Amino acid sequence: MQGSQLTVFAANQGHRVRHLPVVDWILEEAKRAGIQGATVVEIAEGVDAKGKYHAARFFELAEQSVAVTFIAEDARIDDLLEKLNVGVVRLFYTRTRIEYATLGTKGES
Repeated sequence: MQGSQLTVFAANQGHRVRHLPVVDWILEEAKRAGIQGATVVEIAEGVDAKGKYHAARFFELAEQSVAVTFIAEDARIDDLLEKLNVGVVRLFYTRTRIEYATLGTKGES
């Protein structure tokens, strides 16, 4: 199948959108766009678009950056990007055209 891989970077987990932590909001919007799965990776250290250093420290876990990756058809990715663009949280993303499929399904019943 053809589609896109979208990775959304949230520089601060402490932000909330509609009373949800930013990651939960992103995942909820993906579900509404018909995207079934995601990979969420907490980033130990990083520098945001403004040059601010973020690191996961015991007392600063709310500032820890997160990357959420989705793979889906282009139309679903387009829909998700529209939904995220109306949010109040500034997000950075990358999008790459990909080919994808599942493997090892012959043994399933």
